[in-house]
Amino acid sequence: MALPTNTVTTYQAIGNREDLSDMIYRIDPTDTPFMSGVDKEKASAVNHEWQTQALAPASNANAQLEGDDPTANALVPTVRLGNLCQISYKMAQVSGTQQAVDHAGRDNELAYQEMLRGLELKRDIETILVGSSQAKAAGSTSAPRKTASVLSWIVSNTSKGTAGGAADPAAADGTGTRTDGTQLAFTEVRLKTVLSSIWTNGGKPGTIMTGAFNKQVFSTFTGRSTAIEEAKSKKIVASVDAYESDFGKLKVVANRFQRPRDVLVLEMDKWAVAYLNGRNMISIPLAKTGDSDRRQVLAEYALVARNEKASGGVFDNTTS
Repeated sequence: MALPTNTVTTYQAIGNREDLSDMIYRIDPTDTPFMSGVDKEKASAVNHEWQTQALAPASNANAQLEGDDPTANALVPTVRLGNLCQISYKMAQVSGTQQAVDHAGRDNELAYQEMLRGLELKRDIETILVGSSQAKAAGSTSAPRKTASVLSWIVSNTSKGTAGGAADPAAADGTGTRTDGTQLAFTEVRLKTVLSSIWTNGGKPGTIMTGAFNKQVFSTFTGRSTAIEEAKSKKIVASVDAYESDFGKLKVVANRFQRPRDVLVLEMDKWAVAYLNGRNMISIPLAKTGDSDRRQVLAEYALVARNEKASGGVFDNTTS
């Protein structure tokens, strides 16, 4: 076949309208399971503080005389802890011309960019809270304040590498950081050690949080060592979303923003994020300095470790 002479085709034509879909497709993940799963609190000062209380050790020698005149038991004082509020923000700026032209996929360019910056800020905060080993820092006029992350609090219930300098933070007060050691395989034995330690200390964890590789390793633990094929539903089940331990049932949650080498065992209601008054993911219109509009999306927050003994971690795991 041949094209007839002087036939107008799209190859030569000028003025054909563009065909641009009115949809914008985004694949980057925005789920933040730690931030979404813990409580939110209000902070009224830059140094947000709370107290923990321990009971006296149980005694097998509590046998008393008949008719005894009792004296008060020794006081077990509360422990006062605190974390610092960190400021994190993203900024969107759009020219007046870009605001004025027609857009595909959004009506208002500034609002669209502001929404994207908000999603990015949530990802940043999740990464700061569970994906970094960060100690609290008071900051100064030339250095920002920093809030201590989860890894800076967990001390009491851990399984870690035995070489390479692996060490827990020196104290459970947010002032230290975790020292990574030589990596070793994530095993059910190591997980059970941490669960046993948490239970002994009084905790009741309900969530196990992992990266992608060790989520798949988890699915090979006892009771699911091989995939199960359901012939009737034509489905192969090879994942584990819950773990029935000797100390209760725990959800298994994959978190893209935590470090792949860490497996966190958390009692979620013993953690919270405290936002300074009026500073919880707010949008601030910035002064107009030219032919553009600017918005600052900001949060000022502190991680609250209500009692780190209720949680733990299996650390220094291999990731491939």
